[in-house]
Amino acid sequence: METNEARWLDEREREIWIALASLLIRVPSALHAQLQRDSGVTFFEYQVLAGLSEAPDRTLRMSILAVLADGSLSRLSHVVKRMEKVGWVTRRPDPEDGRYTLATLTDAGWDKLVDAAPGHVAEVRRLVFDPLSKAQQRQLQEIGRRIGEAAVAAEPEP
Repeated sequence: METNEARWLDEREREIWIALASLLIRVPSALHAQLQRDSGVTFFEYQVLAGLSEAPDRTLRMSILAVLADGSLSRLSHVVKRMEKVGWVTRRPDPEDGRYTLATLTDAGWDKLVDAAPGHVAEVRRLVFDPLSKAQQRQLQEIGRRIGEAAVAAEPEP
């Protein structure tokens, strides 16, 4: 008979976890607040605009964009629908496979991103890079990579 005995965190691990959990909550919240205040977009909307801006022809399948923006396809569809209404994004069936939908960043969407980017980058710099030495930044990169790989490995197969 197998038991599922928890491997409880020791005091040091608990403190590390609390610090990480706080970071995972506070940094996105601060970035969201800055973007809303200065540009009238959400952090998720910014991620959508940025993801499209870096794609060839500023176009991606919605399913790929959802992964890049770290959201569900349903959430992305609602956001892109709103972005279409203000002229930042267009959607059309993928000519290579009609089961997919392509999202394309318009010139107006590009302009919105260009307007929002300087404030966003300044806030990222203030929150993430300025408090750390170059060595700590490299450590953070490695830590983020390892934790990210562990999270991806733990995801269920589609």
